[in-house]
Amino acid sequence: MSIVAPPVLELVPSDEERLLREAVAGIASSFGPAYIKERHDAGEPPSELWDALAERGYLGLNIPEAYGGGGRGMTELAAVGEELAAAGCPLLLLVVSPAIAGSILARHGSDEQKDRWLRGIGAGTTKIAFAVTEPDAGTNTHNISTRAARDGDTWRLRGQKVYISGIEDAEAVMVVARIDEGVGVFIVDADAPGLSRTEIPTAPRGADKQWHLFFEDVEVGEDRRVANGLGALFDGLNPERIMAGALGVGAARRALAQAASYARERTVWSVPIGAHQGLSHPLAECKIELELAALMLRKACALYDAGFRGAGEAANMAKYAAAEAAIRSVDQAIQVHGGNGVAEEYGLTDMWWGVRTMRIAPVSREMILNYVAEHSLGLPRSY
Repeated sequence: MSIVAPPVLELVPSDEERLLREAVAGIASSFGPAYIKERHDAGEPPSELWDALAERGYLGLNIPEAYGGGGRGMTELAAVGEELAAAGCPLLLLVVSPAIAGSILARHGSDEQKDRWLRGIGAGTTKIAFAVTEPDAGTNTHNISTRAARDGDTWRLRGQKVYISGIEDAEAVMVVARIDEGVGVFIVDADAPGLSRTEIPTAPRGADKQWHLFFEDVEVGEDRRVANGLGALFDGLNPERIMAGALGVGAARRALAQAASYARERTVWSVPIGAHQGLSHPLAECKIELELAALMLRKACALYDAGFRGAGEAANMAKYAAAEAAIRSVDQAIQVHGGNGVAEEYGLTDMWWGVRTMRIAPVSREMILNYVAEHSLGLPRSY
């Protein structure tokens, strides 16, 4: 355990955080879920939304000030992610570029790498995708087979990665590959010779696509090797879990707000349907679960920002709690709407596929339970 600063868990948002959330919510609401659907149907990235956020410095809040970022932490970046999701505009590249790639570069990159990549990430002008998952390894990072082999002063990458988000709109991709010393982290140009990709059609209609990547002797210079070891990898994966939790909390907020509004206005048998406990109690339970998830998310952010090496437990729990809260909230919102719950007009089925994916990615519910059983409870490892 190495703590940079004492963790501070603020139960009430500061004026600065409140203003940040209001500003991001204002930008996101001017786009909304219809914009995301439009971009998805057109097969184009949500560049206008991204640029609007970048112009105001909201995409690099966790990047050090020395490299053009906000000099803040995951608390602030998670607030941005949550507000975007609450407005129906979640951005996966916000998770993989500033949160994952940015965190790894900030902690492990050379001065030259930071100057080359972090400045763009901090400004929102550079987007870096992230590639670790493989067809035959899944969440078992120890079993990845993509390999980087030395070839004189360079490296050659061979292998496959699957379910990689947003590379169609990225300048580069951060790749985790096996090396003789264990695991290495490399930055590869998205259009590098030997790197090809095929799109994976998925049910969620988000703004970012999913890809299967193929590396056929992709040449990478030594200056593109960021770090060695699983420790460097998890310095990016804990922020990933935090940001996934933020998106889940935001989605749950959106679903509950829509369900409560509908339950107040929809009248059957002379009273609003929200007056019936059969609907009001499940919504109240969802609200409680949402607040518990949001509290764990704040704890995870506080521990990570303080440099607490054990922040992984809280990050995993926050992601788990947020996913479950989001799934239940959207499902209950569909139930409250009755037949309208499956009408495209209300957008709840699109939300359903988005939050249901959270029980699987970026780390599955079962793997989080394995982590908690082993690391929090000291039980024997099951795999």
